[in-house]
Amino acid sequence: MIEIKLYKRPLKALKIFALTTPFVATGIWMINKEPVGTTNYIMGWFSTCFFGLGIPVGLFQLLDRRPQVIINENGIWDRTTKQDVIKWEQIESAYPLDIYKQKFVCLVLDETFEMKKNLYKWAAKLNEGIGAQKVNLMVSQLKIDEHKMTKFINEIVKTEKQNRQTIIKKYFDH
Repeated sequence: MIEIKLYKRPLKALKIFALTTPFVATGIWMINKEPVGTTNYIMGWFSTCFFGLGIPVGLFQLLDRRPQVIINENGIWDRTTKQDVIKWEQIESAYPLDIYKQKFVCLVLDETFEMKKNLYKWAAKLNEGIGAQKVNLMVSQLKIDEHKMTKFINEIVKTEKQNRQTIIKKYFDH
């Protein structure tokens, strides 16, 4: 059985480092330059501590080698959705969604799919308001285009189980 594993882009971690490092450096400079107790000294500590949190977050993003999405002939699993494997038979269709440059693939699921954990009412209303579904795959941090992923999902859900490996090979050739 073919199994495709999609991982996070390391570029996101590098962006976090690039955005936080100047603020941490400026904060350290302010701590060393300003007299103790002044507003600039306190702001230096605040800047260093607050933006310094980006360093462990960036390291985690960079060193996290767990697959984000696993695709096989039985279904698709996304670590961020906190759901079990979503079987291809349960997916009716998929469509892309862009929310402030964050790319998602929204899955329209049939009634046989049971949510492992239901959304809060406010989250369900928010999803409805922005045009999302109960289950949405975040693909902006993956090494795949959201339109390619949408086309793949819409094609594989219409394919018989014995032909799914061919579709997977077509879109994810090794």
